[in-house]
Amino acid sequence: MKKFSILMVCTANICRSPIAHGLLRHLIDLKELNDVVTVESAGTHIFEKGLAPDVRAQQVAGLHGIDLSDLRSRNVCLQDFSKYDSILAMDYGNYRILQEMCPEEHRHKISMVMGFAPESGVIEVPDPYFGNIAGFERVFSMLELAMKGLAEHVHTNDS
Repeated sequence: MKKFSILMVCTANICRSPIAHGLLRHLIDLKELNDVVTVESAGTHIFEKGLAPDVRAQQVAGLHGIDLSDLRSRNVCLQDFSKYDSILAMDYGNYRILQEMCPEEHRHKISMVMGFAPESGVIEVPDPYFGNIAGFERVFSMLELAMKGLAEHVHTNDS
């Protein structure tokens, strides 16, 4: 059986998408869905390929028991659109870039990550890079809601 594959996308792949990646990976482990779903992350404009997540992202995630230390930045590439079943953008800027890059036949795979947490009232996940640690905590909380919704969606559709 083919695994359902998810790609988390932000701008530089060092703050938001690694947090979402780590959170969903953790929830997949807890729900014992490793045979069903796989998750990766990428960026639309990375500074340098192979960077570890921002130290503040790692710190906040670590406080919640989520390890991001093995993740490394990479750019979204054309092959991603055929490889992944779902591509989740953190904000409208990421969404527009993905839509522009994506071949027509795969555009239906692209959506906003916060669509999995409609109760939050949040549509975009703000980029915390130029802020302080409190901004990373807010982003973590937003993404935690979305990843719980996504994990439940995957779990329900697998049953």
